[in-house]
Order: sequence, then C-alpha cells, then structure tokens
Amino acid sequence: MSGFVVGVGACRGVAGAEVSTLVAEVLAAAGVDPDRVTALATVDVRGREPALLAAAAELGVPLRCHPAAELAGVDVPHPSGMARERLGTPSVAEAAALLGAGHGARLLVPKRRSSPPDGQPAMATCALAGPAEPGRTR
Repeated sequence: MSGFVVGVGACRGVAGAEVSTLVAEVLAAAGVDPDRVTALATVDVRGREPALLAAAAELGVPLRCHPAAELAGVDVPHPSGMARERLGTPSVAEAAALLGAGHGARLLVPKRRSSPPDGQPAMATCALAGPAEPGRTR
C-alpha cells in the first residue's frame, strides 16, 4: 500500500491556486493531514502541467503519471464522458488516486470539481484514495 494518494485531473493551463485549493479541500473533507499524502497522481499527458507540479511540490510528494490506457482499466464510481473523449480514459482523478494508492485501495473522497472565482468553468477535479479497511477489498 502506498498510503494516501491525491488524484488530480486538469485542463491545460489550469491555475495553480485552483489546484492547490481543491487539493486542500479534499484533504480537509477526509480529515487527512497533508503530511500523510505520499503522492499526487494524474494522467501522463498532464505530467508537465505547472499547476500539478506546484501542488506536488507544495505537499512535498512526487507527481506520479499514468498512461490513459492504464487509468482506463480502473473501475471508478464517477466516469466522465469528456475525459474518455479527450484523453482516452473515463477517469483521471479517481482512477489515478486508486491506482497510486495500491492494491485494495478505496476512495475516501470521490471526484470533486474545483470552484474557480467569478463563475469561471472548473478546470480541475480531485479525488483521494487510501488504504483499504481491514478485511475489505475494493
């Protein structure tokens, strides 16, 4: 088990504040201290996105990038038609979090969209996965 992993889906050019605020909200919702996060995870085509690199650096963890085909093989509760169309996987945030957290991981916080100011469209999603409960598998 890799511990707590934050999965992040993002559009190109997303603002760093939008991602870091969303990550903080998701961790707070789960009651998970940021020091317990072991990685930020996303799809490989977003691996050089400045906002994601900054969020990982802020947490002091690596940004783990997964190919879309690998993410597509992860069963998630909230698939996205837009992600499937644009990236080739029905999930980035939830799938990356589950994949990064290891075998038997469970979603602690399902996918959430960011809430940018001034009514702008959301450019990021985030989910949190962690170790399975004793005696339980996904």
